[in-house]
Amino acid sequence: MSKQTRKAPAKKESSNLPRNILIIVVAVLLGYFVYEFVIKKDEPVPPPVIQRETDKVPEPQFKKEGDLTFLKKSGEKVKDIEIEIADNGPERQQGLMYRRSMDEAKGMLFIFPNEELQGFWMKNTYIPLDIMFVNKNKEIVKIHKNTTPFSETDLPSVKPAMYVVETVAGFADKYGLSEGDKIEFNYQ
Repeated sequence: MSKQTRKAPAKKESSNLPRNILIIVVAVLLGYFVYEFVIKKDEPVPPPVIQRETDKVPEPQFKKEGDLTFLKKSGEKVKDIEIEIADNGPERQQGLMYRRSMDEAKGMLFIFPNEELQGFWMKNTYIPLDIMFVNKNKEIVKIHKNTTPFSETDLPSVKPAMYVVETVAGFADKYGLSEGDKIEFNYQ
């Protein structure tokens, strides 16, 4: 009887491909994290610039058209200011819109043809204002102080008014103006 030698089954050579792919993936990820957290310098990101359509409108310049005096109920003079006049539809509609600043000694006087309830808003108005509604006897009947720029909230006169004076915010408090005080004005 012959002896058969048994051969051990041949071992299959295993492929190194999956291991090599894993090593490459780990190396790429490691390189990314080293770059992102060690090498790369963080540059500050500027805040987004939000631009209003109104920013493109040129700022109207103050045009002195008269003078206005504020008086206490007693008749005592409080403060004189220079005024611009808004006495027609387009001028009243424009008002102080698009102004980016206004000197404390300046203001706008709106003149209406009739004494009636009035209402103003701050659409397209950059600066906070004190808005004073004045009746036909030139007596202040309502003051809205420190109004909010760009607000479309109605600011009513509450009582009939024929005139409206707009000054920079804080004016009424600074000079102690209150309802019942008066105005006098002249203009060209």
